[in-house]
Amino acid sequence: MTWIQDYQPAGGLWVSALLAALPIIVLLVSLGVIRFSAHLSAALALVTALGVALLLYRMPAALAFDSAAMGVVFGVWSVAWIAFHAVYFHNVTVATGRFDAIKRVLAGFSEDRRLQALLIAFSFGALLEGVAGGGSPIAITAAMMAALGFPPVKAVVLALLANTAPVAFGGLGNPLIVLGRLTAPIMHLKQDQATELFSAAVGRQVPILALIIPAFLVVVLAGWKRMLEVWPAVLTAGLAFAAMQFVASNYISASLVDVLAALTAMAALWILTRFWQPATVWRFDGEEAPAAKSLGAAQAERGALYAWMPYIILILAIFLSRIGTIFKNLPVWLDLTKLLHKADWIFAWPGLHNHVVQHPPITAKNAPYAATLTVDFLFSPGTVALLAAVIAGFAMGGRPKLLLTTYRKTLHQMRWALATIFMILAIAFVMNYSGATQTLGLALATTGVVFPLFSAYIGWLGVFLTGSDASTNSLFGPMQVISAQQLNLNPILAGATNTSGGVMGKMISPQNLSIGATAIGQSGKEGSLLRQTFLWSLLLTAVVGVISLLQATILTAMIPSP
Repeated sequence: MTWIQDYQPAGGLWVSALLAALPIIVLLVSLGVIRFSAHLSAALALVTALGVALLLYRMPAALAFDSAAMGVVFGVWSVAWIAFHAVYFHNVTVATGRFDAIKRVLAGFSEDRRLQALLIAFSFGALLEGVAGGGSPIAITAAMMAALGFPPVKAVVLALLANTAPVAFGGLGNPLIVLGRLTAPIMHLKQDQATELFSAAVGRQVPILALIIPAFLVVVLAGWKRMLEVWPAVLTAGLAFAAMQFVASNYISASLVDVLAALTAMAALWILTRFWQPATVWRFDGEEAPAAKSLGAAQAERGALYAWMPYIILILAIFLSRIGTIFKNLPVWLDLTKLLHKADWIFAWPGLHNHVVQHPPITAKNAPYAATLTVDFLFSPGTVALLAAVIAGFAMGGRPKLLLTTYRKTLHQMRWALATIFMILAIAFVMNYSGATQTLGLALATTGVVFPLFSAYIGWLGVFLTGSDASTNSLFGPMQVISAQQLNLNPILAGATNTSGGVMGKMISPQNLSIGATAIGQSGKEGSLLRQTFLWSLLLTAVVGVISLLQATILTAMIPSP
């Protein structure tokens, strides 16, 4: 059985596009207006997507449910496996007590509140985003700053604003891995190749924001004048993070970008403060100076090394697994990357593969739509994170029972988040194979020359809805790529802008506002947090859109090519 997609099932393009967008509209209303939970909203949107596919697009039921099933399996392996084990790694550091040592090191870094915000909210928050993502940087850094004496609401605002530049590469690069795997067939590229190109493209957009965010944070915390007093620290944090973010995204691996950039920024700040301190220590009004500490420098440095050991293990594990992509033409016995890829399982989804036919203007001529799935058992960042968590857990004194208990607790902690991931991916696959995504892409292509600017706000909307850059890449990534192809724009730029624009929706996502408020015991303050971050979110998204527009028109050399 083969079935040909219809891109204007309601007659006119924009009427068809409005109906095609019903699953997204249902998700938006359920989350933002009715305020249902994320998993219930996703379930309603999935039912809507199936209804649109069956009733509007006249998609055969077998194909519709096959595409939903493939989306769920894709979500299990390509998204949930990575996100779950990233969080598990973090939970192991907490369960073994090592995370307490990290907090002590961070708390003893400086008495100046501005420097503490740069280290904890910006740099350490980026490390948590790179390893775990999923709102954990906001909850942990907000709680840490509140415990150190920051006003609770201010602590959350800082955590939300800081959780921007690293989000595109969060959860061991998961947003870009998802984007690469979903859009590679559309662009006729290999999945790893598409991921590398998107990583490089985003790595030429968000470092510009990383240069801005540290100054932005300190201005929000203490004002413009107080920011200028610590400009060496602001410049050091932003420049160190942005430089490593560019290098790692273009030449190392999407999975290591945030981890390396965050550690580089923290190390740069530490080195700077060995030689420079602000002329006056800035504290909050009425705050007394803390009592002097008797901890010696050598002891403090040993404590710092002890604290960061789990992350060193994680970096080494990811680095070794990606060594073949970093250093080309390695001897076979040294190329661990190639060895790990030998366990990959690539198969065609039965009943769906090549049973859906695409046609002009989406393709040059009638062509079957492939439905293949790659399960990279050993190469997946999720598998590497699991291995690193076990090694680090034993190295930190954890016993098998503790690691198993932590695994079970992580499953319970993430049960609804995982269910949401599965349903979001099912929606994306149903929309892709029914033709709804293609309808939306053709409609958006009518925006013409301003599409790159518009593209950033599509990503922003997706993260506002779902709280996840990986989810917005699932929902809107294929649509963005198809729209760019229709406009003869670079599809790599469109996918990258969806990711980078999405970053700015993180600070106003209802899920993340709730996480931040809960972390400081201020449930019910979400509205106040939204009012303090919404305008910044819109303005920073506009910056991403302008960068994208310039890259599409004047700075085309900034876009990576295969």
